[in-house]
Formats: sequence, C-alpha cells, structure tokens
Amino acid sequence: MTDGLILRFATPADAEALVAIYTPYILKTAITYEYEIPSTAEFAGRISAYSAKYPYLVAELNGTPVGYAYACPLGSRPAFDWAVETAIYIREDCKGLRIGKALYEKLEAILRAMGIRTMTAAVASVAHHDPYLTNASIAFHLRMGFIPVGTFRGAGCKFGRWYDLTWLEKTIGEYESDPPHPKTIGEIMDEALAILKK
Repeated sequence: MTDGLILRFATPADAEALVAIYTPYILKTAITYEYEIPSTAEFAGRISAYSAKYPYLVAELNGTPVGYAYACPLGSRPAFDWAVETAIYIREDCKGLRIGKALYEKLEAILRAMGIRTMTAAVASVAHHDPYLTNASIAFHLRMGFIPVGTFRGAGCKFGRWYDLTWLEKTIGEYESDPPHPKTIGEIMDEALAILKK
C-alpha cells in the first residue's frame, strides 16, 4: 500500500471532500452520467443511505481524502440481496498510485464477510477514441478480476455524444441453494474494521 495511505469508513462529514474528488468526473468526463454537481447535503445523504447497509470506504493520503469506493444495492427485490453494485473514484492527481486497488481489495473482503456473492459494476464505455472517455475503468475492473457480461449500446448521452454502458461482474462467494441472508455492515463492523487494519 502507498506510504501514508489509510482506508476508513466514510461518514456524512466527508461529503465536501468527496464531492471535490467527484466534480472533475462530472464536468470533464463521461465516466459518470451525472450532469450537475451534487450539493454537499445531497452527497452526505447518499453516504448515509448506502453506508446504512453496505461498506462506503475513503482513502486518505497523509490525512487528506484522495479516493472513495462503495457498494450499493443492485436491485430492490429481495432476491437481489446477495449482489451489489460497486463504484470507485480517485482524485485526478492520485491516479496510478494503486489507491483504487487498495480500496477495491478491502471493499471485496468486507463484502465477502457480509455474505455477498456477486459484485457488479456499470461502467461507461466507448468503442473509439473519445476526448471525454477512455476505457481505463474497464481495464481497472478487469485487473481486479471482473468479467464483462454485457453492453447497452448508446445508453447515455453527455457532451452531445452517445456512450455505451458495460456491465461487469465478479463472483466472490458460493451460489448454494439455501444461502444465509447477508449481514449488514453494522452487523460485522468489528470484523470489517479488522479487515481495514490488515
């Protein structure tokens, strides 16, 4: 892990710092299909909503947040409970420092401990050179062991251009016929904190 890097759980108090990390992705890329910068209050609400059940991690480098990753529901029906959607954002000047790898490894370990079986990611993609999007996010997920399972063509329009949405997945548990229900992050918090300290 990068010297000086600490991973911890996010709180709503991190919202301003995380919005600052997220803003360039909104304004300068098609990585997110969001158009408007969320307010600090709105983002704090997102952190609270997701972290009530799932891990929402922040990476701090020398005390400053430089990236975050989280899991959220894949769907609202109960049969989806063993699967999550994940997302990750790294501060522009901190890419290439393996911060994303560190975040996703801990996120996966905590999700395994909860009893989650499948991680998924919906990643904006493009089939040609584009000034607003590379396929670096897909390459990252492939390095982390995800596999592509399908692409929606022309799923998003941003900057007057059409972009695809590629779904990737990673199996992290056994698909037994009568699985115990996954635990919430709160139910395994002691184990999750130990995972972050390893």
